[in-house]
Amino acid sequence: MILIEIFSAPNCPRCASAAVLLHSIVQEHGDLCQWRRVDVVEEIEYAVELGVLATPSIAIDGKLVFTSIPTENALRMAIDGHVREHRCNG
Repeated sequence: MILIEIFSAPNCPRCASAAVLLHSIVQEHGDLCQWRRVDVVEEIEYAVELGVLATPSIAIDGKLVFTSIPTENALRMAIDGHVREHRCNG
């Protein structure tokens, strides 16, 4: 299972847009991917631990991959790469 986390702040419109994009891409991979929204206000220690300095940021399997909203293509490529790696190692 690949865990994708989007770090967001309350009332952040860019965060909401990134979450919609992430959700649509994750759905394409069925049960291989799971995602969750991390509220940086509620989980500040975890966000700092990963190096999140701005929202939205996206981590894949506990590693910070994007520190701002990525393009659809960049996000898709990153997730697809992790899915391929997971299938090869799994």
